[in-house]
Amino acid sequence: MRIASWNINGTKARIEYLKAWLEAVAPDVVGLQELKTTDDRFPFDELREIGYHAVTYGQKSWNGVAILSREPAEVIQRGLPGQDEMGSRLITAKVSGLTFTTVYVPNGKTLEHEDYQRKLAWLDALGAHFEEHHAATDPHVLCGDFNVVPTALDTWDEDSFAGDIFHTDAERSRIARLLDWGFTDAYRARYPDERAFTWWDYRGGALHKKQGLRIDFILTTEPLVGRIREASVERDWRKKRDGMTPSDHAPVWVDLEG
Repeated sequence: MRIASWNINGTKARIEYLKAWLEAVAPDVVGLQELKTTDDRFPFDELREIGYHAVTYGQKSWNGVAILSREPAEVIQRGLPGQDEMGSRLITAKVSGLTFTTVYVPNGKTLEHEDYQRKLAWLDALGAHFEEHHAATDPHVLCGDFNVVPTALDTWDEDSFAGDIFHTDAERSRIARLLDWGFTDAYRARYPDERAFTWWDYRGGALHKKQGLRIDFILTTEPLVGRIREASVERDWRKKRDGMTPSDHAPVWVDLEG
């Protein structure tokens, strides 16, 4: 089973790119973030034509998350309790024997901006949500764009950025809380020492200069860790293809046995 996550940075702008990727990579379940569209404008029919069901929690112009799957999914949660003002950023469904959650964590902007404290509060609510409503003994996938660099290995310049947005101890401690609860970073389980990035700024040739951050993850609970067979950051899908402009994020995927 191949599970994947991708911040596509706009469904309307990226639908042909998304379809090309789905047909080439053939994931079974996908978490999408930053749809930037409402549910009634999501391209359900186009995706169904290539074999994917979709459940969504959209929002006009901003945010929005979705789960695509080969098998129909049953939604059990739309939105993070108590965090409605931050927009459409979480969806959970039962699909293919998994509980599958995808999230789009607030960016935070800068340490001085009020959104930074809101980001921390959102991450606190996410940790509390799992502690109160889910069990680490269940097969659960949590994936998405976390807008946090967990360690120095996950940034191109820790010396310059340490303590800045995405790199703060406060943000990193919120990711550590999820790991302490029972999640494992699937990419790190497979490649504990490899430097790989999932996001590069569009500006300044960051992709080619290897000036990126790893902020997109697939986390799994213990029942799935032993099933991890491979994990990948698809850097080549961050490049232009056939005249199509990519997202500023690369898709990531994990292969599970069975």
